[in-house]
Amino acid sequence: MKVLVLGANGQIARLAEKELTQAKISQRLFLRNPSRIEPNELQEVVAGDATNLADLQEALNGIEIVYANLAGQTIEQQARNVVQAMKEQRVKRLIWISTLGIYDEVPGNYGKWNHQMLDGGYLETYSAAAKVIEESDLDYTIIRPAWLSNKAEVDYELTQKGEPFRGTEVSRQSIAALVTKLILNPDEHLHESLGVNKPNTDGDKPAWY
Repeated sequence: MKVLVLGANGQIARLAEKELTQAKISQRLFLRNPSRIEPNELQEVVAGDATNLADLQEALNGIEIVYANLAGQTIEQQARNVVQAMKEQRVKRLIWISTLGIYDEVPGNYGKWNHQMLDGGYLETYSAAAKVIEESDLDYTIIRPAWLSNKAEVDYELTQKGEPFRGTEVSRQSIAALVTKLILNPDEHLHESLGVNKPNTDGDKPAWY
């Protein structure tokens, strides 16, 4: 198996790459500035921009699973490019990191707070990107994390699209663990959009705000 990691220098991505290395999974790390990463024996670093379709097409050669840890105002176009490149290269499995709130699924005061923090270009663009993924014929899993912490813990629960989001926070380590689990078990959670939170963290906003 060889995994393409898009946005390979992101905080969650770096944690997942470490876990994938421990699991002996080969990785192609895709990022704008490859000098940011010193690869190990299981990693290949390539320069690329997900807004450039040709970069993605080239990076997908020999790949079985794509893990996209992308971000930014161009996220919808990046999603369109990922879908098109994967279709052309006949790669089906995609793990896509999004955010909570893209379906207006966060209830109560926390949902209102989340809108206040993320409306105005962030939730809208991430929602549009998720729609692109969901309308594709890819074997996707969308991951919608709660607000992220740097706690050194793996402690999470899942909700499905259509269910109210639970909790207010989750660790980046937990998201990396879920990504790794999906890569090692690629038939799990196909065509699902998963809310991810730490249990028993309900409230009006994350504890650190």
